[in-house]
Amino acid sequence: MSTDVLIAGAGPNGLMLACELALAGVRPTVLERLTAPTGEQRANGLVGQVVRMLDRRGLYERLSGDPNPPRPAPHFMFGAFPLPLADLPDNPVYLLMVPQRRIEQLLAERALELGVEIRHGHEVIGLIPDADGVTVEVSGPDGQYLLPSRYLVGADGGRSLVRKLAGIGFPGVTADRTVSRSAHVSVPAELVDPVTGGLVVPGYGTVPPLLHHRTERGLVAFAAFPGRPPLISTMELREPGDDGPDPDRPMTIDELRGSLRRVLGADVPLGPPEGDGPHLLRRLTGGNTRLADRYHDGRVLLLGDAAHVHSAIGGPGLNLGLQDAVNLGWKLAAQVRGWAPTGLLDSYQAERRPVAERVNMHTQAQSVLIGPGPAVTALRELFGELLAQPDTVRHLAHLIAGADVRYDMGADTGNPLVGRWAPDLTVHTGTGPVRLAELTRTGRPLLLDLTEGGTLAAEAVPWAGRVDAVAARSDRSDVTALLLRPDCYVAWASASTRPDDADRTALRDALHRWFGEPSPVDRPAVTTAAPVPVPGP
Repeated sequence: MSTDVLIAGAGPNGLMLACELALAGVRPTVLERLTAPTGEQRANGLVGQVVRMLDRRGLYERLSGDPNPPRPAPHFMFGAFPLPLADLPDNPVYLLMVPQRRIEQLLAERALELGVEIRHGHEVIGLIPDADGVTVEVSGPDGQYLLPSRYLVGADGGRSLVRKLAGIGFPGVTADRTVSRSAHVSVPAELVDPVTGGLVVPGYGTVPPLLHHRTERGLVAFAAFPGRPPLISTMELREPGDDGPDPDRPMTIDELRGSLRRVLGADVPLGPPEGDGPHLLRRLTGGNTRLADRYHDGRVLLLGDAAHVHSAIGGPGLNLGLQDAVNLGWKLAAQVRGWAPTGLLDSYQAERRPVAERVNMHTQAQSVLIGPGPAVTALRELFGELLAQPDTVRHLAHLIAGADVRYDMGADTGNPLVGRWAPDLTVHTGTGPVRLAELTRTGRPLLLDLTEGGTLAAEAVPWAGRVDAVAARSDRSDVTALLLRPDCYVAWASASTRPDDADRTALRDALHRWFGEPSPVDRPAVTTAAPVPVPGP
């Protein structure tokens, strides 16, 4: 039995893609080599624009338990420098501190709700491409079998077998001189500052919480999350000729204690973590910064870590990978369903690969800034002077969050919103105030008409099968109409209260460019909310 889309990998990125495809009316099959979700401790949360993207799919409250919209963080970090963000008028840095295993659990639940099939214990071992698709060789619990598919997406991590089988290059650099250690531990209660939550180290001072803390000898981070054991991490740079720890020797708490002694110059009385696991106890030697030379080869596509790997500093990985999934989902679904305009699927690489290049750039820059030694200390002194400028803080905040991304929408309207992620709005409909995030949960394109009398909404009626339209009012004066792609980027915008023929022509051009030929009946099979009624022509 064939399928339209096979996804190799049931991590967060693969599951997010599965959800996006299902919202667009394509139910993929997800193959995961592990027989059950791993209990391994990985990321501790989400950073950046993806937090708001989850809100726009109705998943933020389910993950956070908070019925309120996400709020920007008052501070974050860059290269072990604190970034004060509370005074930024447009602070884009959002945080959601939740373990990766919970993110995977929720996305799996959502995928199953949308009719996605997830096969645990099934691993891609080969592929046979042809003009009409890809036949995938799969190893499952009952042996090997062939599974034809129109498209295969590799979401199988940095060592992606799909990428290797497709012959896609993965150039970059490997840095093998760093050794990072992380573990959940127990520390005496008197060493945790009751006000700040920092780690008070006798003979050294206080290591601030939830920040990278640099010394001349390395890096340390301390985090005491509610309901979980404290997490301590260190990073050291090996001297030339030092082979580092034996990779076959398991990491221990004593090893972490020794690393802390070298980095801080003082002993920290660590013990094993208390309570139920899973608990993190991990050593990483070296690191990679790599980027696939192409994201799309025939009917094979790459997603997330399969397409890019980089340092985890600043936590950009899930922000980048999950946004890849939201960008790719609707475009691949359009291709499968037969209405994709020419070049739509190619725009996935054109838009997302430069974003990965930018993440690689700033994580490499941060890796230099956190390094030990007097030369780096001098660099940090200069960088600290730059951070005294509010514009520098704003620039870095948008870089970290991915909020500085602007796509080429094919027409220069002069409106600064075009090509950018749609701003958070609350609009007023006939039934009361509605947040934009509540109007985007179907995963469909959206025309938001805020003109006087809702005069533009009728332009989308010929596309009613795949574009939702909402006529409403807003208190904002800088925008009167927005055409949003399913990934919430603005394809067209207007600030005219009384649109003229040029506005209407530009809107119709954008509808054609991104959503193909008009179709009043091509609604996807899966929706999660009814669109707000639209006035007739």
